[in-house]
This record gives sequence, C-alpha cells and structure tokens, in this order.
Amino acid sequence: MPHVLGRRESNTSDPPSENAPAGRLATGHLGAYRARDGSPGAAVHVDLDGPHAGLVVGKRGYGKSYTLGVLAEALARAEGVAPVVADPMGIFSSLADLGTRVVADPRVDADALDPRAWCDLLGLDPGGAAGALVWQAASARSTLAGMREFVADADTKAVRATRRAADNHLALAESWGVFAPDGLTASQLLDSSVGTVLDLAGLDAGPANAVLRAIAAGLYDRCVRTRPPRLPWLLVDEAHGFFSGVAAPALRTALTRGRQPGLSLVAATQRPSALPAVAVSQADLLLAHRLTARADLDALAAARPTYLGGSFEERLPDEPGEVLLVDDATESVHAVRVRERETPHGGASPSATDR
Repeated sequence: MPHVLGRRESNTSDPPSENAPAGRLATGHLGAYRARDGSPGAAVHVDLDGPHAGLVVGKRGYGKSYTLGVLAEALARAEGVAPVVADPMGIFSSLADLGTRVVADPRVDADALDPRAWCDLLGLDPGGAAGALVWQAASARSTLAGMREFVADADTKAVRATRRAADNHLALAESWGVFAPDGLTASQLLDSSVGTVLDLAGLDAGPANAVLRAIAAGLYDRCVRTRPPRLPWLLVDEAHGFFSGVAAPALRTALTRGRQPGLSLVAATQRPSALPAVAVSQADLLLAHRLTARADLDALAAARPTYLGGSFEERLPDEPGEVLLVDDATESVHAVRVRERETPHGGASPSATDR
C-alpha cells in the first residue's frame, strides 16, 4: 500500500483516489521512495483531500516544473478539487489529454481587481492625483471602458493633465487585451468539473500578473463567502515572477489565510531566494530538487524545521527527478523519486543534436 504524505492521520496507507471507493480521502501518486542503492521503494502519494501550501524548488533542468506537472495530473484525476495552473511558459497544455481545459490568453473582468490593485498594476500612488482618479473610476465602474469614460467625464475641477495621465495608464492596460466583461471568474473555475490551465505564455509580466491577481483573489473570496462545490488548488510555475509583481498580495493571502476557507497554493521556482520569507515558512509541503546557488540554499535553510536535522544542503538530491520532501504535517523528511508523467512534458530543453 502506498504511503500518503501531508496528512496527520495515523493511517497513511489509503489507496489512491482514482482506485478508491466513495468516501475515501483523495490522494495523488507522486512517485516512490529512493532506496540507498538508488532502487525504487514503496509508492508515495500526497494528500489532496485537505488544503495545503506547497513549494517546489530546484535549479533549471532538475525537474521542478516536471514535478508540478505530476501534481497537476494527480489533481486532474482526483474528485472534489478544482486545479488551476498558472502557466507562464506555455508548457502544461498537454494536461488537456486528461480533460483539463487550456485557456490561451485568458481574460478577466476589470472589476475582479479592487481599486488598490488597479493603482498597483498601473504604478500609481493612490494618494496622487492620477492614482486617486483611477481609484474612483475602479470603484464606480465595472468595465475598463466604463473606467475610461468615468475619467473623461470627471468633475471639471480635475486638472486636464490629471485626466490625461489617468486615461493614458488605463489605455495601456486596455492594450494588453486581458480585460473583458465576460472574463474568467472564480465561479466558473470552481463549478467546472475539469481543471484549468491558464496559458500566460503570450503575456508580458504586467498583464500576466494582473490575470493571476484577479484569479487568486477571486478564488479566495469565493471560498470565504460560500462553500464551493470543489476545493481550489492554485499551481503557479515560475512563481518568483509573480511574488515580485502585482499578483503578490493575492498570493500572500492564499498562503497565509487560504487554509481555513480551503484554498491550496503550490508555487514552483528555481529561485527560492527571490520569494518572500512567508512563501517558505508557510509551506507545509516542501519539495526540493537540486540547488547550488548559495542565496537559494540559505533561503531554505533559514526556514528549515528543527526535525530536518543536519545540513539541509547535504541532504538535497543530485539527480534530475529526485526530490527531498519535507512534510510538516507529520514532521518528517522523505527521499523520493518522482514518477513519470502521464502526459508529455513541455518544459524539456531543446537539443541541437535532435535538430
């Protein structure tokens, strides 16, 4: 029977959800234990039944995005969950083979961002004249076109230069093409019987962050307000690009307050040192591939739990596909070999020889 990590219950041998009778707790197949001689040991599953904060780290080429894809596959097969994958590199489209829908160039409603988020997105000081005007427009109107109309019709006391500055910023946001009255909503993502990949590869950092902030905030708010039919799992690849952007406040909220309403967040990055400390400290599931950069090693070591013991650096694996899994639920550490993907992995590096 497989071992289930991430679950506090004493019974850690529940069968995987895809083969389990109704009523069993959901799990996902991650891989197998690594024996000292390199041979595979017992099967390892991760808990998908309860909310988690996860962090997948590793230097380029050692399986970080691959492991995130394995988790996404497991979630696609599990019942009672709604996986949403933020895909800035366009490498998770093969999840469509498991029924996951892939949304290219996703769009969101303008009012999915609150007034503060609009100021952050446009780089405006809410206390400044243009920022205050955009804040008022975002509070008064639900569409981007409506916000621009509000600015144009603003009280004549507003200086013309202020209206022009506010409109120029809103025009820039409109040019990104990510805001639409019929954009994706949290309800659509949670009520759907299939998972969703948000293909952000065609977007620059600003619009990609805007979409993710709207989606992350919407999922959290929906879970707080109502009991969703499925528990959301938000998987974010290249997370350092979002924790340093306008999406950061929504991701921080998901990390620090998502557990109680049922929102899970799994962030993957090759640069853990670029994440805020809370992203490491709040992770109850840490999956660490090989790392060599001193700043990244120090970032993880700083939040190392006492039960890890010894040198964190010395315990990291050396080979692609191997992972050190730190399970805070059971306060244990596991050496795991990640299983092969069921769907093609789009993140492999191209080869000149193959060409």
